[in-house]
Amino acid sequence: MEREPSAMQHPRYRWAQWGDLNAFFGLMLDNVTNLVLLTGILVGVFGYPAEKVFSLMIPGTALGVLAGDVLYTWMAFRLARKTRRSDVTAMPLGLDTPSTVGIATAVLGPVYLETGNAELVWQVGMATLLIIGLFKVALSFTGDWVRARVPKAGLLGSLAGIGVTLLAFFPVMKIFSAPVAGIAATGIILYSLVAGRRLPLRIPGAFLAVVAGCLLYYGMGAFGILGAESPLPSPAAHPAFPLPTLGFVHGLGKAVSYLPIAFPFALITILGGINNTESARVAGDAYRTRDILLVEAGATVVAALFGGVAQSTPYIGHPAYKAMGGRAAYTLATGLFIGIGGALGIMSFIVGLIPEAVITPILLFIGIEILSQAFTESPGRHAPAVALAIVPSVGYLVLTYADSLLGKLGVLLTGPAADEQMVLRAVGHGFILTAILWGALLADLIDGKLRSASAYLLTCALCTLFGLIHSVAPYGEIYLPWQPRGGFVLQMALGYALFGAGVFAASLRFKRERNGAIV
Repeated sequence: MEREPSAMQHPRYRWAQWGDLNAFFGLMLDNVTNLVLLTGILVGVFGYPAEKVFSLMIPGTALGVLAGDVLYTWMAFRLARKTRRSDVTAMPLGLDTPSTVGIATAVLGPVYLETGNAELVWQVGMATLLIIGLFKVALSFTGDWVRARVPKAGLLGSLAGIGVTLLAFFPVMKIFSAPVAGIAATGIILYSLVAGRRLPLRIPGAFLAVVAGCLLYYGMGAFGILGAESPLPSPAAHPAFPLPTLGFVHGLGKAVSYLPIAFPFALITILGGINNTESARVAGDAYRTRDILLVEAGATVVAALFGGVAQSTPYIGHPAYKAMGGRAAYTLATGLFIGIGGALGIMSFIVGLIPEAVITPILLFIGIEILSQAFTESPGRHAPAVALAIVPSVGYLVLTYADSLLGKLGVLLTGPAADEQMVLRAVGHGFILTAILWGALLADLIDGKLRSASAYLLTCALCTLFGLIHSVAPYGEIYLPWQPRGGFVLQMALGYALFGAGVFAASLRFKRERNGAIV
């Protein structure tokens, strides 16, 4: 007679424990940081109305996080039941930092500068996010195939460019806007998170950085120390319940022109989701990759249909959350806090409370980590390819500042200066896709995969003709090859085509040499 399995053999899932508190704070603060950054970039850099961010964009964006985290919590219960283990940790999900910053600076901000229409900007943001979500649904079934064929130097190098420009340079500018509080918060982040030094009483580094930075920022302002002007905050809650909307329809026409931005961000988060799922598997939690990817894609679509403008993604660091003692309660608590907080206006209250100089050091940390990972995770011989992939992001950074300065001065360039501006646009527009293609083709050249490199060069030529990369349009719009854009577009495409033809010819010679036809 078979004996019934004992409770020791099939322990009950301990889905909530003290470790979930630490894990909740880390995941929650990451999401709040992204909402602060989204608001800070749109309001501080582009002059977008803050109340529109709080009432239109944040509720739907937060709802996407709620949907994704609730589903990941349920998946943890399902995996625990399937594996009969009590220590399963849920996959963390939150707002994707690179694309939140990238969409704000490369889509939402430029549309507002172009049109001055706050509601249209929101509609374009929704439409762009919906396109990203649909891309992600399709890529969920092909992500492994892409990862196997595109060198890491291209994928990680494009992120490294974002890390060194949008996630490092912009935060440093904000940090030095209030240097005492900013540098102090940065010091705590560098000491605890980058250097990995333990703080007294095991205080989380991000928490201490925010608290200490806020005390310094508001304390110096209250007492007028060193002429600091930082009045006590008067944040206000902006409750706005997320409702389904078809407003994205009005933004689709303009959103299509930003496909060069949308597609790479979708691709990168899908590939990141694959890597994060593998990381969780190594840590002992074998989630099904396709399920993880479809949930993040679905959460992004939900956010878009309810007015959101920033995509969600599985976060790096599942093993770290597991080491903290997190199980499933931390993702459920994060989803509820962000989702309900976004609807009740709590998120807008917190966003208004924390100074940018204090919160952006966390973004600097993320930028440093992304940049370092690009070099350490790619083969050492591909370091030149990673470096090359960073260049387009630098071009976009310079373009953004140049356009902003010229716009403030009301200057319209003519003659040679206008030609230089067109070249700068070509370098900066479509920078993410350009970075992926440049990094991948150079990595293949280094490895002697000449036919693959020539295919990337042909892709560059085709993308250039349509403005998917190197768009010379003022705001980076895509266009048809026969539309009048001047001979410069054809020159760039021809340059890539000739380069690709040369590499392909070299591959034929290399093949003959390898077969012994040429000695």
